[in-house]
Order: sequence, then C-alpha cells, then structure tokens
Amino acid sequence: MAIKGYCVKCKKKSQEMANVKITQTMRGGYMAKGICKTCGTQMRVMMSKENAEKAIESEEAEKAF
Repeated sequence: MAIKGYCVKCKKKSQEMANVKITQTMRGGYMAKGICKTCGTQMRVMMSKENAEKAIESEEAEKAF
C-alpha cells in the first residue's frame, strides 16, 4: 500500500508519493508530506490516525513528530 495523494501540477488523483514523512497537525490530525514520483512537486494528504500508524509500521513513511 503506497501512500497516494492529489498532485496539483500533474492534476491527477492517486499519484504515489516518495520520501513520505508523517507529521501531526496542531489540531491533532495526521498529514503525510512527500514528493510526487512523476513531476517532483511537493504533495500533502490528510490521514486518519489508523492509516498513519499503519504507514509508519509498514515502513512506507517516516515518523516526523
């Protein structure tokens, strides 16, 4: 399960992200930050706590909080 999000430059949904780091927002939510594998643009996607923990455990993303 790769972490996917919307790329503003490619204008495509479900683009895979590289170098993903999961951070926690000030309000307690989780956000994955990464780079689009196609064009290199920075991407962000909001995640649930369960999905964030799964991504960290499966080593798809790095914990940054």
